[in-house]
Amino acid sequence: MMRRSWIRVIAATLTAAATQWAAAEAVAPEALIKKVSGEVIEAVKADKAIQSGDVKPIMALVDAKILPHVNFQRMTASAVGRYWRQATPEQKTRLQDEFKLLLVRTYSGALTQVKDQVVEMKPMRSKPEDTEVIVRSEVKGKGEPIQLDYRMEKAGETWRIYDVNVLGVWLVENYRASFAQEIGASGIDGLITKLAEKNKGAAPTKG
Repeated sequence: MMRRSWIRVIAATLTAAATQWAAAEAVAPEALIKKVSGEVIEAVKADKAIQSGDVKPIMALVDAKILPHVNFQRMTASAVGRYWRQATPEQKTRLQDEFKLLLVRTYSGALTQVKDQVVEMKPMRSKPEDTEVIVRSEVKGKGEPIQLDYRMEKAGETWRIYDVNVLGVWLVENYRASFAQEIGASGIDGLITKLAEKNKGAAPTKG
């Protein structure tokens, strides 16, 4: 009987310790954005190839520092809209791959302009129980501050980005209308082909 009591005590202690450890490991969404933003800015400052607009190291930086914190399937699905349900698994994979490359090439020019910028987080408007939030920030340096906001979702104890707002324009909404128009004209394969053509034809942005 005494042995069972001790087993219960030990089990309860280990459970409590595991819960505390998990809570300590969980990162608040605004803290995550601040950390990732800071790491990206420092990486750009230290890499002359990125500063010159070389897409390969930019892709490597995005893969290492940003994509682990992005729900890219949700982002792509939202941009494709109602047509996403009609796409085959292969088409969904192609759409995600081409959309990712399009975004990296489109916004690589912004990374080449990083010099002395810092990220300032804005006050959060959320409740502890929220599983979807908007994290607001400003990138400050020379010139006017750049508004950069993030829509984030919580899965377990992990927060992930599924949309980005640059200067008042949400990325997913910006692409949804043009994607729908292309799919309406030439189908999902037509959109994939169009994205692939843009990506092949896009030259790296030079700083």
